[in-house]
Amino acid sequence: MRLFQQAGEILHHLPLAHFNPVLLDAVKGYNRHMLTRDVSAGLTVGMVALPLAMAFGIASGVPPEAGLYTAIIAGFLISLLGGCRVQIGGPAGAFVVIIYGIIAQYGISNLMLATIGSGVILFFMGLFKLGGFIKFIPISIVIGFTNGIAVMIGLQQVKDFFGLSIAKMPADFFSMIRTIIEHFSTFNPWAFGIALTSFLLIFFWPKGYSMNGPQWKRWLAHLPGTVVVLVLSTVFVSLFNIPVETVGSKFGGIPQGLPTFQLPDFDWQSAKQLYGAMLTLAVLGSIESLLCARVADTMTDDRHDPNQELMGQGIANFVVPFFGGIPATGTIARTVTNIKSGAFSPVAGMVHAVTLLVVILVAAPLAASIPLSALAAILVFVAWNMGNWREFVRLRRMSLSYKATLLITFFLTVIFDLTVAVEFGLVVACIFFLIRMNNITVVEPATLPFHMPDTVEAWHIRGALFFGSISKLEHVTDPHRLMAADSAKIVILDFSDLVNIDNSAMDQIEVFVRALHRHHHELIIAGAAGHPLRQLERTGIAQALGPNLVPDMEFAMARADLVLEELALEERRTAGAPVEEPAPAADVEKVETAGADAPAAQDAQAHGTPVLTQEKKPD
Repeated sequence: MRLFQQAGEILHHLPLAHFNPVLLDAVKGYNRHMLTRDVSAGLTVGMVALPLAMAFGIASGVPPEAGLYTAIIAGFLISLLGGCRVQIGGPAGAFVVIIYGIIAQYGISNLMLATIGSGVILFFMGLFKLGGFIKFIPISIVIGFTNGIAVMIGLQQVKDFFGLSIAKMPADFFSMIRTIIEHFSTFNPWAFGIALTSFLLIFFWPKGYSMNGPQWKRWLAHLPGTVVVLVLSTVFVSLFNIPVETVGSKFGGIPQGLPTFQLPDFDWQSAKQLYGAMLTLAVLGSIESLLCARVADTMTDDRHDPNQELMGQGIANFVVPFFGGIPATGTIARTVTNIKSGAFSPVAGMVHAVTLLVVILVAAPLAASIPLSALAAILVFVAWNMGNWREFVRLRRMSLSYKATLLITFFLTVIFDLTVAVEFGLVVACIFFLIRMNNITVVEPATLPFHMPDTVEAWHIRGALFFGSISKLEHVTDPHRLMAADSAKIVILDFSDLVNIDNSAMDQIEVFVRALHRHHHELIIAGAAGHPLRQLERTGIAQALGPNLVPDMEFAMARADLVLEELALEERRTAGAPVEEPAPAADVEKVETAGADAPAAQDAQAHGTPVLTQEKKPD
């Protein structure tokens, strides 16, 4: 019992996010008008999601009902427990290539384990408030892997779009190309005709998320073009007995009933290799869902809770594999349709899930005649909309770092996989960031008053001193300069424009201080504040400098005068020359500054920095 109490106390002090689904706030003051809006929007989105869910299931390498079960169960849970009022969850195009590759490498049972594991990771990401960290992934990486996934989705659909007789498409890019070339002689003109007509019909059909124009166009926009394509192509194939592959001929139709609970086959040897797949699914799911939620915020003037959204996504992905589902996340197209259809709360997303459930229970047998070429056309359209192709045209106007990061991520996504692409993309982005930070860090000579002797030199440092930019200090800290005959006896470093300094730079400064002392020289640091000052105190350099740590350059000049006098006295003592005793302590007063300098002295005292003293000159 005591152990549980201690664990509770530890958890109480951890910075954990509160589990507070947005539904609880959305239903406060809920009325019949809001319910009507949510039901209408949910029915519309349910019709839009029906063909997409089946298509994403087939493209992922699982039966079409797996996509439908995911849209029903995960879609309901994401709306029920998520952190965005209007986001629609379900199977997404971004996952298609990843799921297909996991199944090809590990099998369907291990896909279930990877999905469960990704759900756990997502939940803990939200619990430990990591939702805000997703925004640190550069947009060039997001565009690069999104366009790469779109290319792979489109390439996967070549088989059904052209009606090629390929038993199973391989998962990697070059094998896909080789397989398509080898089997192109099996081209089916009927399948191609249905696919091309379906694509053109979807492409030119009025969209539900842009309901403007003439009245007839706005009326048609309420009817999803994908549903129209499914109905017309199914009727055409059934009436005329067209020789094309259908859902019934490939998968035996869709079961008419509720999904059953099933446990995955657990193999510890395979499970140990799934951590990469789990992490990939979790990271991609978090990026997609939070990007979708951000789009929804801009359209509704609302603000989502990223941590609650990740916890809701995590629970959904943990539960859905037990009912034959696949990984799920937020979907932008369905979310936009939901908003444009008048959705007010998460109830719309829950209605969308119930709508799909009713369709399965009532009309599942009709799906057996749906041609796979029509579903391929839907996915080609999804891939076309998914990619940000204009970004390739704009690349010539972008910086080298943006170009390199985007193109490397894109090509690695296509040629290898998303995990490799994101890893390399982040490395490249970090390298360019270090180069950019190094370029904006400046170490330059500071101008000193004309009365200061040549034995004093000052350097003004601007930007950030870290392991990537400490080379800028090499000239200042060069030991050969200390041994030169004309070397400066006092070196002043002006930190007033230094915003950050890391331990690598602190170590170099500490070594420099010791080298100066060995040659009886002194270092004065002026203007250190914020993070640089805390670093100086943390590493003990502030204590070692003592009165040589001053609040600004004016204090540094005064301190340099005093140090020069002390060094001169020390040299005369060493040479055995008569030395005039310094003024008594009573004749030493604080250096005062007027006007704008007064706050600097107060700041120095507040930080425990010694305030300089100077010998009083006789009148």
